[in-house]
Amino acid sequence: MVVPDATKSLHQGAIVPWNPISSQYYPQMLEQACQEFGIDLDTPFEQLPKDQQEIVLHGSNGKHFHFHYQNDFGNVRDVDTPFEGVVPNIKRRFHETNSDFTRDQMRSYMTELTCQACHGYRLNDQALSVKINNKHIGEVSDLAINYTSNFVEGLVLSEQEQMIAQPIVKEIDDRLSFLQNVGLNYLTLSRSAGTLSGGEAQRIRLATQIGSNLSGVLYILDEPSIGLHQRDNERLLGSLKKMRDLGNTLIVVEHDEDTMRSSDYLIDVGPGAGDYGGEIVASGTPEQVAATPDSLTGAYLSGKKEIPVPEKRRKGNKKTISITGAQANNLKDIHVKFPLGKLITVTGVSGSGKSTLINDILKKALAQRLNKNSKKPGKFRKISGYENVEKIIDIDQSPIGRTPRSNPATYTSVFDDIRDLFAQTNEAKIRGYKKGRFSFNIKGGRCEACKGDGIIKIEMHFLPDIYVPCEVCHGKRYNSETLEVHYKGKNISEVLDMTVDDAFDFFQNIPKIRRKLQTIVDVGLGYVKLGQPATTLSGGEAQRMKLASELHKNSNGKNFYILDEPTTGLHSDDILRLLQVLNQLVDAGNTVLVIEHNLDVIKSADHVIDLGPEGGENGGTVIATGTPEKIAANPESYTGQYLKKLI
Repeated sequence: MVVPDATKSLHQGAIVPWNPISSQYYPQMLEQACQEFGIDLDTPFEQLPKDQQEIVLHGSNGKHFHFHYQNDFGNVRDVDTPFEGVVPNIKRRFHETNSDFTRDQMRSYMTELTCQACHGYRLNDQALSVKINNKHIGEVSDLAINYTSNFVEGLVLSEQEQMIAQPIVKEIDDRLSFLQNVGLNYLTLSRSAGTLSGGEAQRIRLATQIGSNLSGVLYILDEPSIGLHQRDNERLLGSLKKMRDLGNTLIVVEHDEDTMRSSDYLIDVGPGAGDYGGEIVASGTPEQVAATPDSLTGAYLSGKKEIPVPEKRRKGNKKTISITGAQANNLKDIHVKFPLGKLITVTGVSGSGKSTLINDILKKALAQRLNKNSKKPGKFRKISGYENVEKIIDIDQSPIGRTPRSNPATYTSVFDDIRDLFAQTNEAKIRGYKKGRFSFNIKGGRCEACKGDGIIKIEMHFLPDIYVPCEVCHGKRYNSETLEVHYKGKNISEVLDMTVDDAFDFFQNIPKIRRKLQTIVDVGLGYVKLGQPATTLSGGEAQRMKLASELHKNSNGKNFYILDEPTTGLHSDDILRLLQVLNQLVDAGNTVLVIEHNLDVIKSADHVIDLGPEGGENGGTVIATGTPEKIAANPESYTGQYLKKLI
C-alpha cells in the first residue's frame, strides 16, 4: 500500500504517502535524506539494495542527516535529525493528528491483521477454555445467525443443566429468530457494527423492537427494504405486520411496490420533487391511490405506467474482463466473466457475496492496474481482459463535496461557463471584471464578511454549531459591486438561486451551458438549485449528479462504470430516468455494472450474474449468468423466480 508500484523510482513517486499534494515538505525530506545516505532517486524501488529500502521505509536507525526546508510563507526549518522513515511517520501521524481527514488518509495505507495471541476472538485463554458442545464462545459468535440457531437447538444437556439453561436458551432462540425474520440470517454475531450497511443496522434495531413485544408505540422506518432481495423483503413485511398486530402503528417511508401494496393506508406526496412537491396528492388504501388520476405513484401501482422490458438485448463488443479464483469472505473460488459494452447487473439474496466480488475484488483490482491505486483487493488468483478498458469510474452515493461551497453548478463545471458569460457582459468589461470576479472562492467579488459562504458559523459550546445568514450580503455570497453586473436582468447570485429547470430555459441560447444543464435534467434533478450546497443533497441525488457530470464528458467508449444499488431512495419514475441515463452510457460503447435488487433494473439488463444460493456461508457461488430471460428460466435462482413474473 505504501509502495503499490515498485517498478517506479523515488523520483517517479514510488512512495505514495509522501507524494506532493499540498506541500513539498516530505518530498524534500526524502530527497535530502537519500542524498545523505547515498540512495539513488532514479533507480526503480524494487532494484534498490535491501538496506536502502529499509532506510526509506523504516528510518535511519538514529543516524542524522541535515534537513533544510522553507515553506510558501517563508518559514524555515534547518536541523540535523534522524530520518524517521515512511512507515513510522504514517503510524505517528495516524495516532497524533486531530484531523479526521489526515487520519483517514493514513488509515488508507494500513491493513488490519488478526491478533496472534487470541486469533481474533478478543478473549484470553481462560475465557476460551469454557466450552459447550466442544465450542467456546468465540467460535459460536463467529457462526452465521442461522447456524447459531441450529447450534442452540442441537444442545445436548443433562436434566440439571436443562433446568438452568431453559430460560436462557429460550431467550437466545427468540432473539435469533427475530434477526432471521428481518432477513439477517447471513450475519455473524461477532460482525463489527462499523461494517454493517445502513439497511442492516436499521433491521437490527427493528429486530430488538420486535423482541420487546411492546404495544401502543408509533414506529417510524425510513426505507427498511434498502439492500434486501425480494425473498427477504417478504420476511421483513411479515415482521412489520406482526408489530402492527400487537397494537402498534408503523409509518414507513418507502418506494418499494410490495411494501406499498401491503400497507393499510398509503399517503402519496408530490406531485414532483423539490419546489414542485410538498402536496398530498392522494391518500387511502393502495387501491384508492392506484385509482387517483393525478398520482404518479398510483399510475405505477395500477399499471398505467411501467418500466418496459427492452425489445432486444445488446450483443456487446465481444470482449470480457475475467476474474479467476475469487475467494474473499464467503466466495467459493468462483470464476466470473464480465462482458464489455453491456449493462450488467449482479444479483442475489442479501449476503450472497455481491459486494465482495465487485467492490472488494473487481473494483480494487481494476483500480490497481488502471489507476495505480494502492488499495489491496480481496483474495483472487487472476484478472484478465482489463486492457480492454481505459478507466474505471465508481459512481457511489458519497457527497459530491465536503463543504457547502461545493454545489451542482461547480461540480458539473457549468459554473465556469456561467462566469465566463458574466465576464463578457458590457458592464463587466467597462468595470474591468474578469471571470474570477464572479467566483465566491477567491477575493475580489465575494463578500469578505462571510468569505463567500453566504452564512456565518456560530460555534456553540457543548451543542452543535449553528449557521446564520451573513448580515452583510444577506446570503448572496457576493459584494454589492459584483451584484450590479447583470445578464438578461439577473445577477450572479440570482442565477445560483435558480432551479436547473429554470436555468435551462434561461440559458436556452447558450449551447455550451444548455448541454451541461440538459444532462442534469436528464437524470431527474431539474428541481435542484444550481447553488444548492452539496452537503444538503441526498445520497441518491449525489449519485445522479455524478452521472450527469459523466454524461457531458467526451467519452472514448472504454469506460467501466460501477454503481452499487443506485435505486436506493428512488421512485419508479426516477428509476425509469436512471435507466435511460445508464443506457446512454452503454450506447456510447461503455460498460455499466450495477449491483441491484430492483427487478425493474434487472429486467432491463443485457447480462445478469446471479450469486447465491443463500447468504453468508451458504452463498458465494455463481447460480446463473446470461440474459434476464435465462435467469428467469433457472429454477435454482431466487432472483429468477421473482423475475419470471415480470418477463
